[in-house]
Amino acid sequence: MSDSELYARKLPRHVAIIMDGNGRWARKRGLPRFAGHKAGMDSVRAMVKGCLERGIEYLTLFAFSSENWRRPAEEVGLLMNLFMTALDMEVKKLHKHGVRLRIIGDCSAFAPELQKRIAAAEELTSGNTALNLIIAANYGGRWDITQACRFVAEQVARGELAADAITPAVIETHLSLAGLPEPDLFIRTGGEQRISNFLLWQLAYTELYFTPLLWPEFDEQAFAAALESFASRQRRFGRTGEQVEQLLDA
Repeated sequence: MSDSELYARKLPRHVAIIMDGNGRWARKRGLPRFAGHKAGMDSVRAMVKGCLERGIEYLTLFAFSSENWRRPAEEVGLLMNLFMTALDMEVKKLHKHGVRLRIIGDCSAFAPELQKRIAAAEELTSGNTALNLIIAANYGGRWDITQACRFVAEQVARGELAADAITPAVIETHLSLAGLPEPDLFIRTGGEQRISNFLLWQLAYTELYFTPLLWPEFDEQAFAAALESFASRQRRFGRTGEQVEQLLDA
């Protein structure tokens, strides 16, 4: 994509979302926290549908962070079961609509059966091109960068790479989203205004959007409002506003 096309695009090519507020949504209704996680699946479906309808190419969802293991064991167990159930129930639908599913994060910590289902889902949908759906599970931005640096250090140790040849581009080739465009729009629901160790490297020039809506409340209308906010912004990438206008006129 050329610079002029990049600046002229009013829709993001890649949307990344922290789906926050499931537990609070449930608590407000006198329900167990897990009920909020199940309700949040409807919002996931709405976001996939909204991206498909608009031609948005990439959607990355933060489903389970490396810090979430600190939650009560019962809740973690229920989340893992929900993950497996979602893979069983949703993957065929995703495949039917041309969605490619990818899971990023340290999947080695998951039970073997869950790892097996993840691999099967990725294989089934690997040829799809309508939308790339990336689920970050047992993922952390610091973990991601550390893993990339470890690979680079091993290359240097083997004599395959000179230390002075290490560049941001070299590190990027070993990150979880290697080969994919960086997110254009980051959305966080639930009222918190922080990134929380999500895609730390990749969000460097991403437009940030925070909403007080809890994740199960984030519907098609809310998504449209986030996209409208994105479309109203001028993305400079280090350039001046005048330079951006010249690119748009080119």
